[in-house]
Amino acid sequence: MNPYIANTPEETQEMLRTVGAKSIDELFGDIKPHHRPKSFNIPDGKSEFEVVKYFKRLSAQNATSLIYFLGGGYYDHYVPAAVGALISRGEFLTAYTPYQPECSQGTLQALYEYQSAICTLTQMDVANASLYEGGTALYEAAMMAVRITGRNKIIMDGGVSPIYRKILKSYTTNLDIEFQETPVVHGQSDRAQIKKILDKKTAAVILQNPNFFGAIDDHSDIIDEAHRLGALVVESVYPVSLGILKTPGEMGADIVTGEGQSLGLPLNFGGPYLGFMATKKEFVRKMPGRIVGQTVDAQGRRCFVNTLQAREQHIRREKATSNICTNVASCAVQSLIFMCLLGKEGLKELAQLNLDKAEFARLTLEKIKGIEVKRSSPTFNEFTVDLKTDASRVVAAMLKRGYAAGFPLGRYYKGMENYLLVTVTEKRTKDEILDFAKNLEEVLCN
Repeated sequence: MNPYIANTPEETQEMLRTVGAKSIDELFGDIKPHHRPKSFNIPDGKSEFEVVKYFKRLSAQNATSLIYFLGGGYYDHYVPAAVGALISRGEFLTAYTPYQPECSQGTLQALYEYQSAICTLTQMDVANASLYEGGTALYEAAMMAVRITGRNKIIMDGGVSPIYRKILKSYTTNLDIEFQETPVVHGQSDRAQIKKILDKKTAAVILQNPNFFGAIDDHSDIIDEAHRLGALVVESVYPVSLGILKTPGEMGADIVTGEGQSLGLPLNFGGPYLGFMATKKEFVRKMPGRIVGQTVDAQGRRCFVNTLQAREQHIRREKATSNICTNVASCAVQSLIFMCLLGKEGLKELAQLNLDKAEFARLTLEKIKGIEVKRSSPTFNEFTVDLKTDASRVVAAMLKRGYAAGFPLGRYYKGMENYLLVTVTEKRTKDEILDFAKNLEEVLCN
């Protein structure tokens, strides 16, 4: 079988004659020999049967039967079969926010409803049609705060995901942004330290609830203090928790972001995932990405359009709110389907199941000799334990027993090598939690 090259040998020669080259080698003559690949030879193609067999063999190398107690921002939630069935319909088969509304009413309406669902979930005024994922959404929120306030100082709470903090610092390396980080005290934001460094040069305070250690916090007091000095507050949230926790809108947050993977998207080796963003109405024109709006056509019929899309493709480059604020629109629609299937009461029940099962796991683990469960702050479905030994070693041993035991915090926090972040979702059964505790105890005793 021939490699997949659309051009016939005759067409290749015709193109070479047109550009004035005698051969492929001459065409690439400007590239020094030591910079060229050793060969342009491509292996022969394979049949469909052979390709499927090959990838099945590759996938068999993955640990597909692990029982997950691992979170840290990405969670093993149950995705109803209806989600996959509905998102596979032809009407939704687009990876991108549509540019031609007259041809894309179905997708635009779905994204409009997605925005509405995010606003309801967060209790904010307006949401965009989604972003890449939670980390870049938080970066976009930080830059949005800088644009709104005209300031360049950002205070970042130590409980914000260290993965997100790396993303923020990577994207702002060459920008005039001053970051100041504050520690976590007993699992929660350090009010005294934040108040000490908060001033009229501060563009935003970035917080997370629940934070990376799993602790729940009410940031209303921090938000009030920030507003007093003209600073904005960006709140990163875990959307499932909003089924029962106080919303960022209730706290008075200005911009809300989060990772939408837990809203009906499976764990996919890092993506594609979904970043969501919502804000107050007064800041809508400073928001990156696209916003789908509802209107009527010339005949008075309900229809949908891209109301705002202020990036560099649409307006002058220096006026653009972002040049990386694209998205995978099908992920947003998939999360909408998930939220609609569960509804308000279903989301509450899902959040309560996560909370209750995590609490059962905490009670079970604290009975094990050698484990100290941290209880200085209330938690949602993640909590921190001190194993009194290297957590990475324990995680490796538990993998051999079929468990992804949790996130070793020493990977990102110096001095926390013995600490493990344990996550429990609605998928974990009582027997799985008890067996997990039993195996963990055996590993710690060895």
